[in-house]
Amino acid sequence: MISGFIALCVISGFLNQFFQAIEVRDGIDVNDILLSILPAKDCSEAIFILIWSCVALATIRFLNNPMLFIVFLWSYVALCLTRIITITLVPLNAPPGLIPLRDPLSNYFYGQVFITKDLFYSGHTATLFLIFLCLEKKNDKLIVLLSTGIVGLLLLVQHVHYSMDVLAAPFFAYFNVFCARKFLQSGRLYQNQEE
Repeated sequence: MISGFIALCVISGFLNQFFQAIEVRDGIDVNDILLSILPAKDCSEAIFILIWSCVALATIRFLNNPMLFIVFLWSYVALCLTRIITITLVPLNAPPGLIPLRDPLSNYFYGQVFITKDLFYSGHTATLFLIFLCLEKKNDKLIVLLSTGIVGLLLLVQHVHYSMDVLAAPFFAYFNVFCARKFLQSGRLYQNQEE
């Protein structure tokens, strides 16, 4: 757990400069048919009520089973790293009609300038799907899965992401959880917890 927090702190210290750098580069404009159909609307409040409600639920469950939290923590470290890689490799311009998301807590990591080019893949959608993958109870998983779908849709309504960003997020989240579990198994921590 301590090494996971250290890794996350190191990555977090780098994110502000990374986001500032990607914001000034030229990217590719994507012709997204779904976004061209959807009228842009500010859904920030609904998005963050759903996200922080799921985070609160996960926190309660993680307190009862710290191993779930360790898997989530290392999966989130992997998510941050894979997003840095994919955002670097897939430079995109902001979708037309983008309405900035308003969330003081997560915007802290972005610095003073609103970032619009951290697109491929959606971190909000992927984080919720990580929570879904790490939870155990069926009802919890159902709530978070539904929230993931709704948040993904609302991000598109707000034109914060392209469709491909949201659709790719669960696949990357699954890959990140897989990598985290393999990493923890290599240290015998995860395997011993399961026995």
